[in-house]
Parts: sequence; C-alpha cells; structure tokens
Amino acid sequence: MASNAYRNGSGKGTTKPLAAANSSNIKPSSFKSRLPPSSNHSSGSALRRTNSASFTAAGGGDGVPGRVRVAVRLRPRNAEESVADADFADCVELQPEFKRLKLRKNNWDSETYEFDEVLTEFASQKRVFEVVAKPVVESVLDGYNGTVMAYGQTGTGKTFTLGRLGEEDASARGIMVRSMEEILANVSPETDSVSVSYLQLYMETIQDLLDPANDNISIVEDPKTGDVSLPGATLVEIRDEQSFLELLRIGEAHRIAANTKLNTESSRSHAILMIHVKRSVLGAEDAVPSETDKSSHFAKPPKPLVRKSKLVLVDLAGSERIHKSGSEGHMLEEAKSINLSLSALGKCINALAENSAHVPFRDSKLTRLLRDSFGGTARTSLIVTIGPSPRHRAETASTILFGQRAMKVENMLRIKEEFDYKSLARRLEIQLDKLIAENERQQKAFDDEVERINLEAQNRVSEVERNFTDALEKERLKYQMDYIESVKKLEEKMIENQRKHGCNGSMKDKCNGEGPGFSVAEDVAEVKKLLEEEIHRRKEAEEEVNKLKSQLGHCTDSGASGDSEILKLQKALEDEVHQKKKLEEEIIILRSQMLQLTFEADQMRRCLGRSASGDVYSGPDSPTSQVRDSLNGHKTPVAALFEQVGLQKILALLESEDANVRIHAVKVVANLAAEEANQERIVEAGGLTSLLMLLRSYEDETVRRVAAGAIANLAMNEANQELIMVQGGISLLSVTASDAEDPQTLRMVAGAIANLCGNDKLQAKLRSEGGIKALLGMVRCGHPDVLSQVARGIANFAKCESRASTNGIKSGRSLLIDDGALPWIVQNANNDSAPIRRHIELALCHLAQHEVNAKDMISGGALWELVRISQDCSREDIRSLARRTLNSSPVFRAEMRRLRIEL
Repeated sequence: MASNAYRNGSGKGTTKPLAAANSSNIKPSSFKSRLPPSSNHSSGSALRRTNSASFTAAGGGDGVPGRVRVAVRLRPRNAEESVADADFADCVELQPEFKRLKLRKNNWDSETYEFDEVLTEFASQKRVFEVVAKPVVESVLDGYNGTVMAYGQTGTGKTFTLGRLGEEDASARGIMVRSMEEILANVSPETDSVSVSYLQLYMETIQDLLDPANDNISIVEDPKTGDVSLPGATLVEIRDEQSFLELLRIGEAHRIAANTKLNTESSRSHAILMIHVKRSVLGAEDAVPSETDKSSHFAKPPKPLVRKSKLVLVDLAGSERIHKSGSEGHMLEEAKSINLSLSALGKCINALAENSAHVPFRDSKLTRLLRDSFGGTARTSLIVTIGPSPRHRAETASTILFGQRAMKVENMLRIKEEFDYKSLARRLEIQLDKLIAENERQQKAFDDEVERINLEAQNRVSEVERNFTDALEKERLKYQMDYIESVKKLEEKMIENQRKHGCNGSMKDKCNGEGPGFSVAEDVAEVKKLLEEEIHRRKEAEEEVNKLKSQLGHCTDSGASGDSEILKLQKALEDEVHQKKKLEEEIIILRSQMLQLTFEADQMRRCLGRSASGDVYSGPDSPTSQVRDSLNGHKTPVAALFEQVGLQKILALLESEDANVRIHAVKVVANLAAEEANQERIVEAGGLTSLLMLLRSYEDETVRRVAAGAIANLAMNEANQELIMVQGGISLLSVTASDAEDPQTLRMVAGAIANLCGNDKLQAKLRSEGGIKALLGMVRCGHPDVLSQVARGIANFAKCESRASTNGIKSGRSLLIDDGALPWIVQNANNDSAPIRRHIELALCHLAQHEVNAKDMISGGALWELVRISQDCSREDIRSLARRTLNSSPVFRAEMRRLRIEL
C-alpha cells in the first residue's frame, strides 16, 4: 500500500482529489529555501557568491534541515513492449502539471501519488539535470555535501539518466557530465580544486573503476564524526571537461554488465562517482575599536577558510525478478547480491521515514557508503525510473513506494570548513605585488601628466605671444591706413577749395563785361519758344480727355440698369447656395441621429429577446410588444451612411462653424471608424487629418472626447498607427491627456496611446514624443476604466520591448523603467480590478525577461510580485510565464536563494 501522505487510491474508475490533510504532510520547500543566505566570494571566481554569515550558521551550528527530494521519470516504450503490449494501455498516467501520477490497477481503478517532480517520457536530459541535480550541485559549490541517486527496475533508464556521455549527441549528456560542467564553470583554477573517484560495488566488494587491480577497497569510518571515507580509492584531479570524459570512458569500460531478458546491457554493479570540491572563501570578522580614535572602527582582515564538499552520484543496479530476467548461474548470484543490497537500502529508508531508534546501516556496504546521504548531512535528490509496460506493474509499484518513503527522510545539512593561512599569505603577497605595480603605474601616470601639463603650458604661452604679435601688427597697419586716408581727404578738400576760388574769379570777370553779351539773349529766346510749344500740346491733350470722359458717361448711363439686375441675380444665387448647404447639414444630422437610434433599437431588441423567457407578461397590446414590433424590420447598417450621404460631405462637416453640426459629424465619423471595413476609406479621404485638427484646435470637451475615441479606433490598424505618428498624433494626444479632466476623455486618449504601444516600430518615437509620460500622467484620474487602458498600454509596450530584446534588436534598460513606470506597476500588480491586475502581471513578466532590468526590478520590489504571480495568478499561462522567467534569470535565482524563496 502507498503511504497515505502521498497517494490516495480510489475505486470504480474514479480518482478522488488529494485530501488537504494528507497533502500537508508533504514538505514542498526544498532545503535550499531554508538555507542561510549565501554571497561569499570565492577568491578566484566571481560567478558564485555566498554570504559569510552562513559559515557559522551552517558550519558550526546544528545545521539546516532538508528533506530528500524525489523525482519520477517515465521511460518510453521500447520495440518489444510496443509489439507485446500493443493492445494494452500504459500502467501509469502522468500529470506533470500537478506533480503526480496515477498507477492503474485495472481499467476502472487507479492509485494517485505525488512527487516533487514528475518527468514524462519526452523530458530532455537538460530538464532532468536542472530539476533533479542542479540544486544539489549548487549546494555542493556552497560547501554542502550532496547526493544524486537513480533507483528503479532494470532497463528503465537509470544509466541513461546518470551516466550517458553524449559523445554522438550533446543533448543526450547525463547528470554526471552536466554536473561536472556546472562545477568547472563556477570554480577558480587558481584557488579551487576538483578531484574524482569512480567506484563500483560488485558482490559486496568495492572495486576501483579507474584502477581495476584495486578490487577490494575497505571502508573507514571516523569514530568521532561517523564520516565514511575510502582511503584506498584512486583520486584524480580534474582541470577540464575532456579529462573527466576520458575518466568516465575508462570507468564504463571496466564496469560489469550482462545481457538479460529485460535488458541487453544490464548493470551488474552499483556505480558510485565521488566528486570532491575544495574552495577557498573569506570569512568576515567583527569590527574592533581603533587605538587612535575610539569613535571609529576598523575590521580585521577576513580569516582564510577552505570549504570541502563532496558530490556523490550513484547509479544503482536495477532490481529484477529472476523468473522475468532469466538469470542463472553466476548471473543469479549477482542478482541476489543486487537485490540484497537494495533491500538493505529500503530497510534503512523505512527506518528513517518512521523515525525508528535503530537504522541498520551496517547491513550492507551500499548503506554504509550512503549513510551521509540518507539521514546525514548531505542534500539528497533521488530520481526513480519506471517503465510503462503493464506486465511490470508490480515492479513499478514497488519503485514508486520506495520513492514515497524516501520523501519522508529528513537530513541535517552542514558545511565543513577549515582555516587556510597559506592561501591568505599567498593572497596577501599577490595583493602586495598588485599594489606595488599599481603604485608604479600611478607614479608613471603622474609624471606623464606633469610633463603633459608643462608642455601644454609652454604651447599656450607661445600661442599667446604669437597672438599678441599679430594683434600689434594689425593695429599698426590699421593706423597707417587711417593716416593715409586722412591725408587723401585733406588733399581733396584743398583741391576743392582751390577750384572754388578759381570759379569766383571767372564769374567776377564776366560780370565786369569781359564775355560776349549777345549769347545770353539767344538762349532766353529759344527757351521761351520751347515753353510755348509745350503749352499748346497740353491744351490739345486736355481737350481729348474731356471728349473721352463724355463718351464714358453715355456708356455708363446705358449699362446701369443691366448691372443692377445682375447684382440681384448673384445675391439670389448666393442665398440659394447657403440654403442648400444648410439643408444638407440638417439632413446629415438627422441621418446620424437615425443611426444612433438604430443602434439603441438593436440593443433594446437583444434585451427584449433575452427577457422573452421571463415572468413578465408581454401580450399583444403591452408596451413591450409594441416596441418590439416597431423595431422589427428597421435596421440600418452603418455602411449605408456612405451611400446615402457620402464620406466627403461628412468629413466636410467637421469644419462647420455650427457647434452642434460639428459634434454630430464627429460622432458619425467615430461610429464609422469602429467598423474595420470603413477605416481605410476614412483615412484615404483625409478623415485622420481632420480628427487630429479637431484635437488640436477645439477646446470643447465633447468634441475632444469623441475625436480621441475615433483616433483610438483607427489606431487599431498598424498602417494607421504609423500615419498617426507621422502627423504628430502622439504629441496631440499627450497635450490632451495633460489638459483633460473628464474620465471618459482620458479613457479614449489612453486607449489610443495603448494601441500605439503595441507597434514594435514606434517604441523609440513614442517615448521621445512623451507618450509614456502622458500614459503615466493619466493615472491621476483614478478611474478604473482609465487605469485599465494605462495598464494595457504598459503591457503592450513591455511585450514589444521583450520581443525586441529577444531578437537582439534592443539592448539596455527598459524605457518604461527609465520613465519611472516601475513604482506604479509594482503598486498596482495586485489591484482589485481583474483587467488592471492581468495587464500589470503581463507587463511584469515581460520586463523580467530582459536580464538588464533584473536589478532595478529587485530594488523596486517587483521580485516579490513575480513570485506571487507564479504562485497565485488565476491564469495558468501568466503563472507559467512568471515561473519560467524567474527560473531562467541568474540574477533572480541568486536573489531568491538569498531571500530563501522557493518556487
């Protein structure tokens, strides 16, 4: 029977839900969630950090409790099972999303079991490593001992899971290879060391797979601590992955295997790979008062510490039944030895699970080697492997029950540390050499800087001298030119004075009668003659002008009556045009009102249809019946407005001087824009430009609200989004968002900006033109509809950023975080309104997918919200996205380990 704490069987083909009381016995949190926070620096590696405070907490105290974690993995059907069991269903049904499986007794009865992880036949080797072994490897790197063990029936894939080398297919690498890769990636070759022993337990003798001649290694136990060691085993230091793979090849070649009916390469021994990790860390000391200043404090240099941890990877031989495996002769003795050692291991686990006073560890060498793994100080993960065949249901049930009992075993985890003064002295020497070299570099840099400054000063002095000389030369030339110019002016004045004096002398001579007198009289007579001729011509011209004026007067009198008639006709024509225009506007208004009434009638008709089955009487003479009859057959589609009025006329009314006409026209355009089929025609006819003009020029709240709604409808189309951006729509929407106070107007504006936030191409321009700032500014309204649109816009923007970061288009911190959106996002992540909460949860998940945002999100409190979303979100897709994001981010994982948070 399965343990009541981990399974709940039911009959008659149904499976009852697991009881809450039973589930409460399971400890869902691994020991990692209860470890003290760790951020200690390995002296040569910055990849892993642990807290020095954990040294005393875990190393010198009673330790940290940690339950054995168990995962189950299902092997797919092999060729033989596909043929033999073709007419039968699998004996197990996996439910990985609930971390449980169902073991079928028959077609109508099944039993349900829960595990820490349930891995289907499609689970990759990488996922198996990350779920089962990686937490243990990380603990080993932090200084704890760790064990990963595979248990199951022969032929269910234990060696494939642990020991596969992946030479032909890198994705098929097993836990052994991947664990060593993880360790080598996080240790420093200068200060840390990694060494390996590879053994097999065959017929109760421990043999060295790296040295086959060493075939009987003894187990030594420390009488004080009870620690188990194998001093006779070969210990090889590992520097790179290739050398480790070569050791695994050697060990696999020496491991004993045989061909049975159940498995062509059945392991006849338990393989044990021991990886010893030695890491140098620094332990902090308390501050002591200084002798010179009692108020100040200084810290002693940190103590050098060495952490020694051990990772044990155990590939157990498969349990088998003799009548199924067909073992005989020497293979029969091997099978007995395997089953006895596995039986001893099961007894120890049963005793530990039941808190028995005596645990029979000494019944088998296997249990003595694994004493630290079960009930000891190591962190242990167990993976049980099962097959789908109904013929082996009994073996599958036994394996599952073994895993269920192992989940009850509690270990007490401790760190083993030693002081290392040699490494401290070596580190101080290196530090001193670095300081000396740095001092020499700084001195050289100082000398170079002084020389540079002197040279620069000399160059500046030379330049100032040159500039001063050039300025003096320019002043001298300027004064010379001024002097020459002054001399020229004086000479010209002198010549002019001389000329004036000469003219005065000549005039004086003429006045005295020295010139010919008759020439002056001739000139006067000629001038008089010319004057008379000019007067005669002027009189003739005046007579001609008077004659033309009289003719023009006659013409004017005859055409006056015709002109007055033309003016009357023009005035009447203008009145007709004005009246026609006014009538057209009234027709369009009436049609828009009729359209609105049609929409309301449709809604009323649907309401009447829903209430038709109620208790209200609706006789033929009732008001309800009359309204329904009046609505039947009176349904005018929105598209009919195009044919009846014409889009150009509707758009022309947007510029009408009458406020009522303008409001009705913009409402009609908004209703038309709600239909996707009409949007392209509206944009082509210039409707988008007209709506933006209304948003820019009119302060009427109704016009702005309806215009913003129409723009929001048009912004649902990607082509229209770019046109809105090109025509300055974001700036207009931002200004409207800052000026408006009406919640409905703000909701329309927020909806338009939210639609634009979903376009990948407009991210940078949207932010540069103040779109994000405007979106965040509208939260001042506090109206749920406005906040919902703001949250949707932030979610759209974060999704586009996440997509751009994944495609390598964008790098750097999120623009939302730069604009200060993170505090509001965190504050509203658990909002009472479901739409707001859903959009904010999506935005947080998308922001967290970009590693650059992780530190800001942690400092802003977003990590706690992500953890809450991964556990409590009502939507499974968002919950899974949050969980994947947290697990894939090294920064988030390190912070969760520090805060002792376990997903």
